[in-house]
Amino acid sequence: MLARSRFIVVLVVGALLAVLSFSLQYLHLIPTNPVAEQRSLGKSRKRVNPVLHTDPPAPDPIRDSHQYCNYPNISEHGWEGHSPADYRLLSVQVMIRHGDRFPLYSIPKTRKPAIDCTLSEKREPSHPLLAAFISHMALGGRGHWDASLGSLARLPSHSTCEMGELTQTGVVQHLKNGDHLRQAYIKRHNLLAADWSPRQLWVETTGKSRTLQSGLAFLFGFLPHFDWSRLTVRQQWSTLFCGSSCDCPTRNRYLDQEQRRQYHQRTADTELERTYVTMAKTLGVATKTLRAANPVDALLCHFCHGLPFPCSSTQSTSNAPDEGACLTLQHFAVIRRQQKDDELERRKAGLYRRYAVLAAHPYLNRTAARLEKIARGSQTRKVTEEAAFALASAHDVTMAPLLSALGLEGAGFPRFAARLVFELWNSPEAKERKNDRKRGKWLDDMFIRVLYNGEDLTFDTAFCRDHNRHSAQPLCPLGNFLSFVRKDMFNIVNATSYQQACRQIVL
Repeated sequence: MLARSRFIVVLVVGALLAVLSFSLQYLHLIPTNPVAEQRSLGKSRKRVNPVLHTDPPAPDPIRDSHQYCNYPNISEHGWEGHSPADYRLLSVQVMIRHGDRFPLYSIPKTRKPAIDCTLSEKREPSHPLLAAFISHMALGGRGHWDASLGSLARLPSHSTCEMGELTQTGVVQHLKNGDHLRQAYIKRHNLLAADWSPRQLWVETTGKSRTLQSGLAFLFGFLPHFDWSRLTVRQQWSTLFCGSSCDCPTRNRYLDQEQRRQYHQRTADTELERTYVTMAKTLGVATKTLRAANPVDALLCHFCHGLPFPCSSTQSTSNAPDEGACLTLQHFAVIRRQQKDDELERRKAGLYRRYAVLAAHPYLNRTAARLEKIARGSQTRKVTEEAAFALASAHDVTMAPLLSALGLEGAGFPRFAARLVFELWNSPEAKERKNDRKRGKWLDDMFIRVLYNGEDLTFDTAFCRDHNRHSAQPLCPLGNFLSFVRKDMFNIVNATSYQQACRQIVL
């Protein structure tokens, strides 16, 4: 009898332990695989970064639009200036898109957005450097200006913004950009000393006030209270920054074909067409007239500045308009959705990539030549006339083809105040290979990084995608970039040079 009682007690205790163990496993309080967990407690000789397999987020035109606005009050951390230990930073080449601006187009029969384009440190968004920047621009007559740049306003100044005018938000975006890169390159790497010489700094911009003002705001953030007498601002006459190499008939034909593809893509989108019809009816204008006004440009301005979407100006100001008399977030979302769809279709069609290669080559070729001269000079210790820091203040139509040509089409359309950075690095092994310099192997010690809005995309580029980033050399060889710019990038247009590609017949 006693033995039987003991047997029952053992069964009950065993059952309780089993239930408890199952419960703890279910609640993840103990490991489900004790052997595997014990093995993982041993000392690891190799650090392994986990590979996260996550699906990309579903397309969201509203979220994408917030990213496009690039609100300057959102903190951002970039990877500029980071490298393996003991590598030396030799040069940085930067292209920026101008900051937030007033629309280039107005929507028929609506009032323009009520935005003040004067600058005031007491109005948001602001920046600790804004007041000093305003004062410093008054001294701009001491600088050296190319062509007609000297006659352009160095600050936005209209209490009611003019078409395309840079806003205070746009100025603050680039003060922030410049200050961020100052921390990365001046404070961390001393790229430019306090007594920098004019030959060490290259600044160029198009002849638009918004690009000039964006460039000056960026430069003031990068070099606060810079010496005007040492600064020369050069003008690029083309938005492609193609200098003396702008003549390229093949590029223009690819652009024509791409624009026709875009037109057919838009007209085939039935939801977009219905939306345009509804918007036109709301405002009392012809659908064709509304479509020609490119309404998304003005709607983005309302969206980014937190303003109500426009209503028909025929409505009485004393009475609130009907819901149907105003454009809505739903209208805006449909247009932005179609733009994102078109980006995907553009990659598949391939026409834009061909255009982009020819559009971006002149700028990339000048960048490659500048980096190569700096790299050579660092090896021979000769004084080079090439700039340690170069800034190009440009447009979305400049940066978008540049990203595509580099193979970074997945980076998306350039947001306001976007920045694209090329960094030139010298490896610590260079000091140990003096004989290799004489044999022409100096290039083996030179490396490049490409960063977009602070994200390191070097190994996503067409010229370094196949480089083993886990090899003994973790950076991308400069030679890859030079070969790409001078020959490899023309493979997509079945050519071996820019001159040959520009004279081909496009069917």
